[in-house]
Amino acid sequence: MDDFLNQLGPVALALVLGILVGAEREWQGKPAGMRTHALIAVGAALFVLAGRYGFGGIEPGTPGVDPARIAAQVVTGVGFLGAGVIFFHRNLVYGMTTAASIWSVTAIAVACAAGLYWIAVAVAVMHLLVVAGLAPVEDWLAKHVRPERPKKPGDGGG
Repeated sequence: MDDFLNQLGPVALALVLGILVGAEREWQGKPAGMRTHALIAVGAALFVLAGRYGFGGIEPGTPGVDPARIAAQVVTGVGFLGAGVIFFHRNLVYGMTTAASIWSVTAIAVACAAGLYWIAVAVAVMHLLVVAGLAPVEDWLAKHVRPERPKKPGDGGG
C-alpha cells in the first residue's frame, strides 16, 4: 500500500496542476481547457511511473527486452491516433478532450500491463472525475470568459 500512495502523490499533483493550467486556458477562451490539460497531465505522470516502477521483474540487460522503450513506442503511436481525432471547423477546435482521453487511457493500459494495478485504477477514477466532473465547471467558465480588451489608440494601426 505504501507503493500505491507514493505513486498516487505525483499523479494527483499532476492532476491538480493540469486542472489549474487548463482553468487559465478556459479563462482565456482557448480551445484546450481543464479536462484536456488534466487528462494529459495524469496520462504523462502515469507513463513515467509505469516506465519507472512497472517493469521491476525483468532482469537488467536481458537481450532484446526494454520495457521502457516499448512504453515509449506506445506513447508515440497513440499520439498519432489522437491527432487524427482533432479537427478545426469555423475557427473552432474539436476533439482535443477525446484525443487527451485516448492518450490517458493508453497510459492506464500501460500501467496495467506493467503490473501497476492500483495506480491504474486510481488514474481511471481520476479520468472519469475529470471528464464528467469538470464539464459543468468548463461550461460555467465559458459563460464568464474574460471579454476582449478594447484596443488602445495606436494599437494595431494600419
